[in-house]
Amino acid sequence: MTIRVVIADDQTLVRTGLRMILDNADDIEVVGEAGDGAEAVELVAGTDPDVVLMDIRMPGTDGVQATTAITAAYRTRVLVLTTFDLDEYVYAALRAGASGFLLKDALAPDLLSAVRVVAAGEATLAPTVTRRLLDRVVTGLPAPAPDDKLALLTGREREVLQQLARGLSNAEIAELLYLSPGTVKTHVGRILTKLGLRDRVQAVVFAYESGITR
Repeated sequence: MTIRVVIADDQTLVRTGLRMILDNADDIEVVGEAGDGAEAVELVAGTDPDVVLMDIRMPGTDGVQATTAITAAYRTRVLVLTTFDLDEYVYAALRAGASGFLLKDALAPDLLSAVRVVAAGEATLAPTVTRRLLDRVVTGLPAPAPDDKLALLTGREREVLQQLARGLSNAEIAELLYLSPGTVKTHVGRILTKLGLRDRVQAVVFAYESGITR
């Protein structure tokens, strides 16, 4: 199945470079380009893509606003394009429902892999990058507020959520907690269902905002 992608970035050169990489993949088709967030939302409505590569800082409607609108109304998933200079915006986009982020200087294979992972309904959070990003962002967050939803989780599910928030993969969590990868995957699925979350990215955000980890 071909993965349909929209590229949203206010820099023409960046869009051109991303399109060249994506067009070389047999299983990916770029169905549109947008120069701002409002145009990205319109393209999603008109083309029904699987994934939007979304820049954060754009004129008018920015990437965070566009991500909020897209994830609220469409099945399309959002992959945020970022640099570490924009950490606070990335966090806002993840909170708005983005399925992950990718550094703008990522290598072509990493870009293609991230698009495929997100299109498949998973989240893309490179563990080392996730830890660095969240460590920097959460220092500016207000004190966490207790969340009644935490009571829905079993003790083991809380442990798995804590490790998710550290940016660990299922395999790493399995090794740490002496579980099988399949069991961890089951726990992650139950956590998402109980907390009403879309994917593991939102689970990471929830963990920090609820204070289960800092």
